[in-house]
Amino acid sequence: MRVITSSAQIQPQSTSRIMMIRPVRFGFNAETAESNEFQQPSFALSTHETAGDLAKEEFDLMIDQLKKAGVDLHVFDDNEDILRPDAVFSNNWVSFHQSGKVVLYPMMAENRRAERRLDIIERLKEDFKIEEIIDLSYFEEQGKFLEGTGSMVLDRRYKIAYACLSPRTHPEVLEAFAEALGYEIVAFSASDENGKPVYHTNVIMCVGDVFAVVCLEAIKDPDERQMVRAALEETKKYIVEITFDQVRHFAGNMLMVRNNKSDKFLVMSTQAYDSLTSHQRQALTDYARILHTDLGVIEGNGGGSARCMMTEIHLPRK
Repeated sequence: MRVITSSAQIQPQSTSRIMMIRPVRFGFNAETAESNEFQQPSFALSTHETAGDLAKEEFDLMIDQLKKAGVDLHVFDDNEDILRPDAVFSNNWVSFHQSGKVVLYPMMAENRRAERRLDIIERLKEDFKIEEIIDLSYFEEQGKFLEGTGSMVLDRRYKIAYACLSPRTHPEVLEAFAEALGYEIVAFSASDENGKPVYHTNVIMCVGDVFAVVCLEAIKDPDERQMVRAALEETKKYIVEITFDQVRHFAGNMLMVRNNKSDKFLVMSTQAYDSLTSHQRQALTDYARILHTDLGVIEGNGGGSARCMMTEIHLPRK
């Protein structure tokens, strides 16, 4: 494992600037359900008529909490014109980097590809420097996918991309990302208790500045498990291990953010928070203040949680 120490001096792991998309036509997406074990069809059916309204309420409560913490939010509304049931999970289609590069990603579900919105990028150009747009969406024609910082968990300080391979995370697209952004890849396979592949890396892993939350038991191959552990240890991360049950409660789906005073916050859902042990909570509180909101409707219908709803803006300001 090669640790790139120079990048640690110039690239912060977290940012105070977050992009989010307010849902409009949110609901259970049948196109994504086959590869997403976290979606709950029975839950979705019982709330079919109200899921959209309840998701908006959950979203706005999370927005309110982040604003009170002093996080700089850039919130865009989805619209009624196109059905985008997963628009709230904006981190899958785009990522923003300190170099001024913007990356657009190939999405597995056809009805999620409409989530890529150049109008949002044009709006962000008013406040941030965008040097280059790297569009990887052409891989969709080849049936190869990489769903942003869902497929990858980035250690931006050391330019390492952790990625569990799955139908949504193809090694060839990973290589294209790494070459364009100068990242090193730590790729592995991961599965749940029943051997079902983990669909996104960010449901089993979160990397902060000096800590990491990870379900190592999901990585069945001992060599790959040790490789991931070694990479985290060599980049001086305190490792908080979580269980399969905690993963099912979205305890891996969290993100560290900052405010303009550089106060650190670890954002997660209430379900994730409740699943943590007191020891785990205390360990994480040593590194960041925990913020959590109830995202039950979004989690049950969409199969994603707090981290999936936040797209970090690391672009330089104008």
